[in-house]
Amino acid sequence: MKVLLVNGSPHVKGCTYTALCEVAETLNREGIETELFWIGNKPIGGCIGCRKCAEIGKCVFDDVVNQFRRKAISADGFVFGSPVHYAGATGNMTAFMDRVFYSELQGNTNKAFYLKPVAAVISARRAGTTATFDQINKYFAIQEMPIVSSRYWNMVHGTSPDEVRQDAEGMYTMRVLGRNMAYLIRCMDAGRKANIPMPERETPVFTNFI
Repeated sequence: MKVLLVNGSPHVKGCTYTALCEVAETLNREGIETELFWIGNKPIGGCIGCRKCAEIGKCVFDDVVNQFRRKAISADGFVFGSPVHYAGATGNMTAFMDRVFYSELQGNTNKAFYLKPVAAVISARRAGTTATFDQINKYFAIQEMPIVSSRYWNMVHGTSPDEVRQDAEGMYTMRVLGRNMAYLIRCMDAGRKANIPMPERETPVFTNFI
C-alpha cells in the first residue's frame, strides 16, 4: 500500500515539504509506503479545454502532469500540498491540478483517483490557509475521493522549515492526518479482500441549465 504526496511548492525542501514529511513519516510508521512528488519550479501551463485527453488517455501536453498520472494509477492514496500565494494555491499547483483532474474526468475511467483516500496540506506564513484548503478539496469531491480529515484543518505556519517544526499544533495535525489516512487505506484494503463490492456506477450526466 502506497501514498503519493505531491509538493506544489516552488521550493523543493521548504515549508510544504516539511509538513508533507511529517505526514509521510507517520504513514511509514503505520506500515504504508510513501513517495514524495515535486511538481518543480518550471512554469506549468494551464488546461486549454481541448478535451484531447478523452481520446488519448492523458494530457496533450506531455510534461510533469503526465509523469504524475503514470505514478498515480498504482497509488492507494494521495496528499496534495501547497503553500499559500495570495490566499490560494500556487499558480503552478493550480495549473497542475486543473490538468491532472480534468484529464482524469474527461477520460471517464477514473483509474487514478476513484475512491482513493486523499487530503490537502497547506503551509503559510500567516493567513490564506482555509481558502486554499477549500480550493484544493474541491478537486477531490468531483472525483469521488474519500477526503481524510485530521483533528484540525491540515495546515502549518512558518516562514522556514525550522519555524514549521516549531508549530506544535501543525505538526500534531500532520501526524493525526497520517494515522487517519493509514487506517482508512487499511480498511479499504480489508474490504477488497473480503470481496465487498464497489458502488454501482452510472453513466455521468452533464447539463448546462438551458
